[in-house]
Amino acid sequence: MPQGTSEVAIVTGASAGIGAAVARRLAQDGFQVVLAARREDRLRELEQAIRAQGGGALAVPTDITRPEDCQNLVGKTTAAFGRIDVLVNNAGFGYRAPLELTPVDAIRRNFETNLFGPITLTQLVIPIMREQRGGCVINMSSLAGRIARPLSSVYDATKHALEAISDGLRAELAPFGIRVIVIEPGFIKTEFLDVALRGSSEFSDGNHLYAEFVEAAVSRDARFRRLAKEPELIADLVVKVVRARGAQYRYAAPGLARLVLGLKKVLPDGLFRRLFS
Repeated sequence: MPQGTSEVAIVTGASAGIGAAVARRLAQDGFQVVLAARREDRLRELEQAIRAQGGGALAVPTDITRPEDCQNLVGKTTAAFGRIDVLVNNAGFGYRAPLELTPVDAIRRNFETNLFGPITLTQLVIPIMREQRGGCVINMSSLAGRIARPLSSVYDATKHALEAISDGLRAELAPFGIRVIVIEPGFIKTEFLDVALRGSSEFSDGNHLYAEFVEAAVSRDARFRRLAKEPELIADLVVKVVRARGAQYRYAAPGLARLVLGLKKVLPDGLFRRLFS
């Protein structure tokens, strides 16, 4: 593909779930999509699938906690396409465990992936977007960016921090025509919860202090998962946001997520916690 012939989007965490759905949808909308994640086999499969459907895709295996990988990702994107119009900071993971039992090293890993990785990539694309006099950074947050929950305080803290970074950065970049948008998914069918439970098991399994509490939380999670929507819903929202000039700063989806945020504003804190924590 000759440089500069179409818009270009980088999507991190593109190997599964929301990231893969966003990449496919952006490609359908005419973007050259650069796929970034650690699982190279899945990236290659998605790259081939997008190309088979007539879209443009470039797989770049990337660990966003490694600055050199982030530089390589941005460098290969500009070398291939000559521009970057959209950065979707979607890569992330969480733990589902009591804070007392979560090692500080694990907490640091969570912040490196969910916060410092997106910051590093954003810093790298800002000069490119500024020279283009436009661009869009989409930070994939969560309901957890607004509501902190037991057993999820570390992950929720990373998303709270990402939203704060987004709000401060938005005003800094507005003079250059660069938009910063936060999307807050909730109740979406992905691997997230299963990965969180597996990742937490190494330091929480066998501890009986919180066993009853954890069991109740897992049961509650299962009830909410029955209400979950497909990740394509978020992918459609991303394209809508990218195309909507004058878009609002923050979007929650699906509708149940907006309902929960609305209830948080009006219900007494104790009642809200009993319903959703």
